[in-house]
Amino acid sequence: MNDRYSRQELFAPIGESGQQKISAKHAFIVGAGALGTTNAEALVRAGIGKLTIVDRDYVEWSNLQRQQLYAEDDAKNRTPKAIAAKKRLKAINSTVTVEAIVADASVFELEEWAKQANLMIDATDNFETRMMMNDVSQKYSVPWIYGACVGSYGITYTIIPEKTPCFSCLLETVPIGGLTCDTAGIIGPAVQMVTAHQISEALKILVDDTASLRNKLISFDLWKNQYSAIKVDKMKKDDCLSCGNNRTYPHLSFENQTKTAVLCGRDTVQIRPPAKGEQDLAKLEKVFLQQGGNVQRNPYLLSYSVDDHRLVIFKDGRVLVHGTKDIAEAKTLYHRYLG
Repeated sequence: MNDRYSRQELFAPIGESGQQKISAKHAFIVGAGALGTTNAEALVRAGIGKLTIVDRDYVEWSNLQRQQLYAEDDAKNRTPKAIAAKKRLKAINSTVTVEAIVADASVFELEEWAKQANLMIDATDNFETRMMMNDVSQKYSVPWIYGACVGSYGITYTIIPEKTPCFSCLLETVPIGGLTCDTAGIIGPAVQMVTAHQISEALKILVDDTASLRNKLISFDLWKNQYSAIKVDKMKKDDCLSCGNNRTYPHLSFENQTKTAVLCGRDTVQIRPPAKGEQDLAKLEKVFLQQGGNVQRNPYLLSYSVDDHRLVIFKDGRVLVHGTKDIAEAKTLYHRYLG
């Protein structure tokens, strides 16, 4: 037997028994960007039993500055982030079961994945998904760790069902609603600081040491040398529809699921088809080649550039329309080229 985890086991709060618990647990990360890749690598190096990582996007050149699992070939080939992440994670620790899912995290998928996990980690870039994660967490009693960063600022908070205020409770009191896009840029140390807090909390949950959880909302600005820890336990609301006495889980209802979304910080609109179904990318490639324009395909997606726009079609039917933030225009292009 090797000493792979010997230094982690020497840390008294974990020890050999804690390491055995970590290796028997399943963590689920939503998003494989900067926060997602850093969290994923830390958990895999720590010896998590199973890691499920889901992401809807592919690797681009601008990701390489801070998304640490990816290399230039991933950007050149437009490799889906979840697939590229899995390849690197398996090279880091082949004993960990890594499940990569190229998909948009809708309610149905989140509920299915959450049922199987001991912990969820937020590494997404939009509040719609976070609100769904929050309701799924409360419905199935799965802890989740919120995290976000932009510029040199970051914020994180750990949510334990039945014990702490949920994300919906906090939104009415704490000013965390503005962190949805990275249009102000971002520096790598802000990512590392957020994930350091997230992973520390994750390890406490995985070894069942919930008494050591910080129970505070952490925020900081590394450039301005600011750091704060806010006690939020009194913000839990009895009438909260997500975690209160008469909960209805409003963000799991069908009418609250959008079919189109402008992606954060980018001139890109995502369109989800009304019905699930797998696209025949090879057949679609032939059609586009006949129409003219630039066509590129890999096993997971097809990219079609024409005029000033580029459509990226995934096997699950989702389409990213690059070159616009106008949803109406994106829908017009979608129907023009995909019927």
